[in-house]
Amino acid sequence: MRVSRKQVEENKKTILEAAGQLFRERGFEAVTVTDVMKAAGLTHGGFYGYFKSKEDLIAQTLAGLQGETEPLAMDLASVARRYLTPEHRDDFGHGCPLAALASEVSRQPGAARSEMTGALKRQFARFGKVAPGTDEHEKRRAAIGSSAAMIGALILARMTDDPDLSTEILDETRAWLSGRDHGELASQDLFERETGAES
Repeated sequence: MRVSRKQVEENKKTILEAAGQLFRERGFEAVTVTDVMKAAGLTHGGFYGYFKSKEDLIAQTLAGLQGETEPLAMDLASVARRYLTPEHRDDFGHGCPLAALASEVSRQPGAARSEMTGALKRQFARFGKVAPGTDEHEKRRAAIGSSAAMIGALILARMTDDPDLSTEILDETRAWLSGRDHGELASQDLFERETGAES
């Protein structure tokens, strides 16, 4: 039976959603095409009607995951409070694709890395709009540093088998990001006062 174009698009969307969850939960290598098609409620034989290869599926899945970004909060401290939570840490399948798949993507061909590079650039640009700083350079530095701190903290919190340490990593990184701006400004004021006194 011929499948309508609308049904083809709906099937492809279902496959990509299933792949996105499975890849974040298990990684690329541990998930087979059969696993994805089964999770999507479709037969393995139909896979190549939608994708050229598993690598193509990975790249298209990553492209789709970047559209799941939530509306940005008013400041980076608010983003950190939402991002660095035990709930986010424990929800691999629906959490941040950058934290879940960064190490996986580094071993993938160009298309997957290109999609994740684009995601990083978009995140830095979004964060830069609400980041502290007196000029674009300072705002971009804050956006990159905050992104790296949040993603790294989530990865480390998921990695450890010590639940207390895991929670401490989230809590302390969140606190550090929230207090960092005040500390940086205080240090800058002290430096200016000291250098001004010497001149």
